[in-house]
Amino acid sequence: MAELKPGITGKAEDAVTEERTAASMGSGGLRVYATPRMTAMMEYTAWSSVEPFMEEGMGTVGTRLDISHVAASPVGSHISYESELTEIDRRRLVFSVKAFDDAGLIGEGVHERFIIDNAKFMSRAESKLENR
Repeated sequence: MAELKPGITGKAEDAVTEERTAASMGSGGLRVYATPRMTAMMEYTAWSSVEPFMEEGMGTVGTRLDISHVAASPVGSHISYESELTEIDRRRLVFSVKAFDDAGLIGEGVHERFIIDNAKFMSRAESKLENR
């Protein structure tokens, strides 16, 4: 398995459909690409870039996202995403994330993920149901 190190990049693509607009997703009233969709795709791009580097039983979870959605994209637009792993601090991974439509930059920011043991993480999460 290759080594997890800064400089790892990710790419993803999306399309602005009616279902992915602010009006449809409940984050606004207009038929433009929804910020929640852009946020999810930024996380996906970062997650998928490092997933192949995880040891058996390990994964990552998103813990922080600080982004700006700087331009609107109408239905029919093509969206592309880029991520770059910029920092590793023990189990904390820091990514630069960007989104573009055909006219240019539409969003950018910083995303943090933590490396976790999947079974332990799920056990802790599911234990919340036992205590209610």
